[in-house]
Amino acid sequence: MEAKKTPKADLTKKSGMFLNLGLLVSVGLVLFAFEYKSYDVGPLKDLGQVADDFEELLDIPITEQPPPPPPPIEQPIIQEVPDEVEIEEKIEVDFDLDVKEETVIREVVIADAPVVEKADEIFDVVENSPEFPGGMEAWNEYLRKNLKYPTQARRMGIEGTVYVVFVVNTDGSIQDVEILRGIGGGCDEEALRVVSNAPKWTPGKQRGRPVRVRMRLPIRFKLG
Repeated sequence: MEAKKTPKADLTKKSGMFLNLGLLVSVGLVLFAFEYKSYDVGPLKDLGQVADDFEELLDIPITEQPPPPPPPIEQPIIQEVPDEVEIEEKIEVDFDLDVKEETVIREVVIADAPVVEKADEIFDVVENSPEFPGGMEAWNEYLRKNLKYPTQARRMGIEGTVYVVFVVNTDGSIQDVEILRGIGGGCDEEALRVVSNAPKWTPGKQRGRPVRVRMRLPIRFKLG
Protein backbone atom coordinates (compact mmCIF):
# COMPACT_ATOMS: atom_id res chain seq x y z
CA MET A 1 0.00 0.00 0.00
CA GLU A 2 1.14 3.53 -0.77
CA ALA A 3 1.34 5.76 2.19
CA LYS A 4 -0.02 9.31 1.74
CA LYS A 5 1.43 12.30 3.47
CA THR A 6 -0.69 14.60 5.39
CA PRO A 7 -1.07 18.12 4.06
CA LYS A 8 0.75 19.57 7.01
CA ALA A 9 3.76 17.31 6.44
CA ASP A 10 3.98 18.14 2.69
CA LEU A 11 7.01 20.43 2.33
CA THR A 12 6.79 20.85 -1.45
CA LYS A 13 4.28 23.61 -0.98
CA LYS A 14 6.86 25.70 0.92
CA SER A 15 9.76 25.14 -1.50
CA GLY A 16 9.29 28.61 -3.12
CA MET A 17 9.49 30.32 0.23
CA PHE A 18 12.66 28.47 1.16
CA LEU A 19 14.19 29.36 -2.20
CA ASN A 20 13.52 33.05 -1.71
CA LEU A 21 14.91 32.99 1.82
CA GLY A 22 18.06 31.30 0.56
CA LEU A 23 18.57 33.87 -2.15
CA LEU A 24 18.02 36.71 0.29
CA VAL A 25 20.57 35.29 2.73
CA SER A 26 23.17 34.68 0.02
CA VAL A 27 22.82 38.21 -1.40
CA GLY A 28 23.12 39.68 2.06
CA LEU A 29 26.33 37.72 2.71
CA VAL A 30 27.84 38.90 -0.58
CA LEU A 31 27.05 42.55 0.19
CA PHE A 32 28.46 42.22 3.67
CA ALA A 33 31.68 40.75 2.26
CA PHE A 34 32.15 43.74 -0.08
CA GLU A 35 31.31 46.38 2.47
CA TYR A 36 33.40 44.94 5.32
CA LYS A 37 36.61 46.92 6.04
CA SER A 38 39.49 45.78 8.18
CA TYR A 39 41.85 48.14 10.05
CA ASP A 40 45.30 47.43 11.39
CA VAL A 41 45.39 47.60 15.14
CA GLY A 42 48.41 49.61 16.38
CA PRO A 43 49.41 52.62 18.42
CA LEU A 44 48.26 55.99 17.08
CA LYS A 45 50.89 58.27 15.71
CA ASP A 46 51.00 61.85 16.95
CA LEU A 47 51.45 63.97 13.90
CA GLY A 48 51.52 67.10 16.00
CA GLN A 49 50.26 70.46 14.88
CA VAL A 50 50.97 71.34 11.29
CA ALA A 51 51.86 75.00 10.92
CA ASP A 52 49.83 76.55 8.18
CA ASP A 53 51.39 79.48 6.39
CA PHE A 54 48.56 79.94 3.97
CA GLU A 55 47.85 83.49 5.02
CA GLU A 56 51.50 84.44 4.70
CA LEU A 57 51.71 82.81 1.29
CA LEU A 58 48.59 84.56 0.10
CA ASP A 59 49.76 87.98 1.33
CA ILE A 60 52.15 88.63 -1.56
CA PRO A 61 53.43 92.20 -1.67
CA ILE A 62 53.15 94.06 -5.00
CA THR A 63 56.55 94.48 -6.51
CA GLU A 64 57.04 97.84 -8.20
CA GLN A 65 59.59 97.96 -10.94
CA PRO A 66 61.79 101.03 -10.50
CA PRO A 67 61.96 103.35 -13.53
CA PRO A 68 65.06 103.14 -15.68
CA PRO A 69 67.79 105.58 -14.74
CA PRO A 70 67.89 108.77 -16.85
CA PRO A 71 70.52 108.92 -19.55
CA PRO A 72 73.70 110.64 -18.53
CA ILE A 73 73.73 114.35 -19.29
CA GLU A 74 76.58 115.35 -21.47
CA GLN A 75 78.23 118.40 -20.07
CA PRO A 76 79.15 120.98 -22.70
CA ILE A 77 82.80 121.39 -23.38
CA ILE A 78 83.82 124.88 -22.41
CA GLN A 79 86.64 126.20 -24.47
CA GLU A 80 88.64 129.11 -23.29
CA VAL A 81 88.44 132.01 -25.71
CA PRO A 82 91.29 134.49 -25.58
CA ASP A 83 90.41 138.06 -24.81
CA GLU A 84 89.77 140.31 -27.77
CA VAL A 85 92.71 142.35 -28.76
CA GLU A 86 91.89 146.00 -28.84
CA ILE A 87 92.93 147.56 -32.08
CA GLU A 88 93.80 151.15 -31.72
CA GLU A 89 93.66 153.11 -34.92
CA LYS A 90 94.10 156.78 -35.22
CA ILE A 91 91.43 158.38 -37.38
CA GLU A 92 92.17 161.87 -38.47
CA VAL A 93 89.10 164.01 -39.10
CA ASP A 94 89.50 167.24 -40.94
CA PHE A 95 86.79 169.74 -39.99
CA ASP A 96 88.45 172.60 -41.76
CA LEU A 97 85.52 173.52 -44.01
CA ASP A 98 84.61 176.95 -45.18
CA VAL A 99 80.85 177.14 -44.52
CA LYS A 100 79.14 180.47 -44.96
CA GLU A 101 75.94 181.44 -43.24
CA GLU A 102 74.42 182.57 -46.51
CA THR A 103 74.67 179.07 -47.96
CA VAL A 104 71.16 177.75 -48.62
CA ILE A 105 70.61 174.01 -48.89
CA ARG A 106 67.93 173.19 -51.41
CA GLU A 107 65.23 170.80 -50.33
CA VAL A 108 65.15 167.63 -52.37
CA VAL A 109 61.64 166.91 -53.60
CA ILE A 110 60.95 163.37 -54.73
CA ALA A 111 58.22 163.41 -57.33
CA ASP A 112 55.66 160.62 -57.51
CA ALA A 113 56.30 157.99 -60.07
CA PRO A 114 54.18 158.48 -63.19
CA VAL A 115 51.08 156.32 -63.30
CA VAL A 116 51.15 153.99 -66.25
CA GLU A 117 47.65 153.57 -67.64
CA LYS A 118 46.70 150.68 -69.84
CA ALA A 119 45.14 151.52 -73.17
CA ASP A 120 42.33 148.96 -72.83
CA GLU A 121 41.64 149.60 -69.14
CA ILE A 122 38.04 150.45 -68.32
CA PHE A 123 37.46 152.85 -65.43
CA ASP A 124 34.38 152.96 -63.24
CA VAL A 125 35.27 156.28 -61.59
CA VAL A 126 37.29 159.02 -63.30
CA GLU A 127 38.10 162.65 -62.69
CA ASN A 128 35.91 163.82 -65.62
CA SER A 129 32.94 161.57 -66.40
CA PRO A 130 31.68 161.07 -69.96
CA GLU A 131 28.86 163.37 -70.98
CA PHE A 132 26.17 163.27 -73.61
CA PRO A 133 26.40 166.26 -75.99
CA GLY A 134 24.25 168.93 -74.37
CA GLY A 135 24.17 167.30 -70.92
CA MET A 136 21.58 165.09 -69.25
CA GLU A 137 18.67 167.23 -70.44
CA ALA A 138 19.69 166.55 -74.02
CA TRP A 139 20.00 162.82 -73.18
CA ASN A 140 16.45 162.74 -71.75
CA GLU A 141 15.18 164.55 -74.85
CA TYR A 142 16.91 161.99 -77.05
CA LEU A 143 15.17 159.18 -75.15
CA ARG A 144 11.73 160.84 -75.43
CA LYS A 145 12.08 161.17 -79.19
CA ASN A 146 13.57 157.75 -79.97
CA LEU A 147 12.17 155.43 -77.30
CA LYS A 148 9.08 153.49 -78.37
CA TYR A 149 6.88 151.75 -75.82
CA PRO A 150 6.72 148.04 -76.75
CA THR A 151 3.26 146.78 -77.76
CA GLN A 152 3.56 143.68 -75.57
CA ALA A 153 4.46 145.72 -72.49
CA ARG A 154 1.60 148.15 -73.17
CA ARG A 155 -0.87 145.27 -73.59
CA MET A 156 0.34 143.55 -70.39
CA GLY A 157 0.50 146.80 -68.44
CA ILE A 158 4.24 146.52 -67.75
CA GLU A 159 6.02 149.65 -66.59
CA GLY A 160 9.17 150.33 -64.58
CA THR A 161 12.85 151.19 -64.91
CA VAL A 162 15.43 149.36 -67.00
CA TYR A 163 19.05 149.80 -65.91
CA VAL A 164 21.54 149.77 -68.77
CA VAL A 165 25.34 149.48 -68.54
CA PHE A 166 27.65 150.41 -71.43
CA VAL A 167 31.22 151.58 -72.15
CA VAL A 168 32.12 154.98 -73.57
CA ASN A 169 35.36 154.67 -75.56
CA THR A 170 38.11 157.29 -75.85
CA ASP A 171 36.55 158.54 -79.12
CA GLY A 172 33.07 158.84 -77.54
CA SER A 173 31.58 155.78 -79.23
CA ILE A 174 29.42 153.32 -77.25
CA GLN A 175 29.98 149.57 -76.99
CA ASP A 176 29.27 146.57 -74.74
CA VAL A 177 25.67 147.63 -74.05
CA GLU A 178 24.05 145.23 -71.53
CA ILE A 179 20.99 145.08 -69.31
CA LEU A 180 21.88 145.37 -65.65
CA ARG A 181 18.26 144.91 -64.51
CA GLY A 182 15.23 144.62 -66.77
CA ILE A 183 11.45 144.45 -66.54
CA GLY A 184 10.58 142.29 -69.57
CA GLY A 185 7.74 142.72 -72.05
CA GLY A 186 10.14 143.94 -74.76
CA CYS A 187 11.30 146.95 -72.71
CA ASP A 188 14.80 145.53 -72.24
CA GLU A 189 15.34 145.08 -75.98
CA GLU A 190 14.04 148.58 -76.71
CA ALA A 191 16.42 150.11 -74.16
CA LEU A 192 19.37 148.26 -75.74
CA ARG A 193 18.40 149.52 -79.20
CA VAL A 194 18.10 153.16 -78.19
CA VAL A 195 21.39 153.24 -76.27
CA SER A 196 23.32 151.40 -78.98
CA ASN A 197 22.13 153.90 -81.64
CA ALA A 198 22.91 156.96 -79.50
CA PRO A 199 25.32 159.55 -80.91
CA LYS A 200 28.88 159.77 -79.62
CA TRP A 201 29.46 161.04 -76.12
CA THR A 202 32.19 163.30 -74.84
CA PRO A 203 34.78 160.77 -73.51
CA GLY A 204 35.80 160.70 -69.87
CA LYS A 205 39.25 161.85 -68.81
CA GLN A 206 41.71 160.72 -66.17
CA ARG A 207 44.74 162.98 -65.51
CA GLY A 208 43.83 164.97 -68.59
CA ARG A 209 43.84 161.97 -70.93
CA PRO A 210 40.75 160.35 -72.55
CA VAL A 211 40.04 156.92 -71.09
CA ARG A 212 37.36 154.25 -71.45
CA VAL A 213 34.63 154.56 -68.84
CA ARG A 214 31.80 152.23 -67.86
CA MET A 215 28.46 154.00 -67.47
CA ARG A 216 25.24 152.90 -65.76
CA LEU A 217 22.00 154.73 -66.60
CA PRO A 218 18.30 154.14 -65.87
CA ILE A 219 15.65 154.23 -68.61
CA ARG A 220 12.11 154.51 -67.30
CA PHE A 221 9.02 153.12 -69.06
CA LYS A 222 5.73 154.62 -67.87
CA LEU A 223 2.30 154.23 -69.35
CA GLY A 224 0.57 157.55 -70.04
